[in-house]
Amino acid sequence: MALARMAGKEENTIEHRAGDSVSAKALLFLGVAALVTAVVFGPTGRIAAAGTAATLGTALLALAAGASRRFKSLAFTIWVLAFVICALFFPGLFISWGPLQLRDTIGPLVQVILFGMGMTLTFDDFARVIKMPRGVFIGFTLQYTVMPLMGLTFAALFGLKPEVAAGLILIGSCPGGVSSNVITYIAGANVALSVTMTACSTLLSPLITPFAMKLLAGQYVPIDTWAMMKTILWMIIVPLVAGLLINRYAHKLAGKLVRILPFLAMLSICIIIAVTIALSREDLLVMGFALFGASVCHNAAGFALGYWGARAAGLDKRDSRTVAIEVGMQNGGMATGLAFNVLNSAKAAMASAVFGPWSAAAGSALASYWRRTKKAKPVDSAAQAAAEPSEESTGDSPPR
Repeated sequence: MALARMAGKEENTIEHRAGDSVSAKALLFLGVAALVTAVVFGPTGRIAAAGTAATLGTALLALAAGASRRFKSLAFTIWVLAFVICALFFPGLFISWGPLQLRDTIGPLVQVILFGMGMTLTFDDFARVIKMPRGVFIGFTLQYTVMPLMGLTFAALFGLKPEVAAGLILIGSCPGGVSSNVITYIAGANVALSVTMTACSTLLSPLITPFAMKLLAGQYVPIDTWAMMKTILWMIIVPLVAGLLINRYAHKLAGKLVRILPFLAMLSICIIIAVTIALSREDLLVMGFALFGASVCHNAAGFALGYWGARAAGLDKRDSRTVAIEVGMQNGGMATGLAFNVLNSAKAAMASAVFGPWSAAAGSALASYWRRTKKAKPVDSAAQAAAEPSEESTGDSPPR
């Protein structure tokens, strides 16, 4: 996908920029200084000053990571953390702007994310199911069994309140997230399989997600399967298909849009998480530890059972790592949109706000570990090429 290949391009560019290491160190120094200032201000009761310093410090660390070859893959996760900190200290910034209630922007922001995802897909990504049916079927099966069931399991084990428990099951019942393709690229795993799994699980989500929620989360909150199905179609499938069609039939427009859509998608994710944190701040401060523990276990179970389930089904290490990443990383934007627009619950959206940033950080660390150990088989150039759109299909769009 676009983010994966853009990450590769930027990494190669950074390697040839001598000044980047200096700027990264300078930003790191300023970021740490700001965070130390926040720690100093905190005990004195100067909460606003501490919050400002903490937000600024984290943002500077994100910029430092972006300018670093080693930690570039963590930049987005740190940006998410900066938005989370800002929302915790200054919730009013993410609740309303005059008459505009920012929770009303979550649906359109999710559509922006899915439109960007569709813009990076081609019809070959779906046709590839015929070429690698076994891997896709195994990954798809694990995706929609492991994560919903583990969401139910850890919601019960950690004693989460009904709406929060439903939110954890909801994030587990959603398809894989777009970030899984980037993490797969970083891990040196099978990008083609990852892209196809994400695309197929997303297209089938209007059928599977509502019924998984009805079956597993119906004991916690009322589930309107028809309303959820319609919302997924409008919020997820329509923009995805629109992006796919523009990429296929409007090459020049796609080439221009795909240059800004990755940035807009990442910004949208940050805003969605910040709005959710702001709206559920008090509840999060009370039950945040239990929800964090449940989310960490849920994510770890996805990675572990995704990998070993794929291995038990006969996939090789490289494809099993791909499946593990795809299973462990969910579409948090979709879960948040459904929590607000169908369940009408900010508490249900808390799980995706916690699970999303954590899974991105854990996924990045896991991918870096797999890449460093060099135990994964070398990336098959033919398979990698299959995951990338040809010049004919995307015009002058940046590589995926």
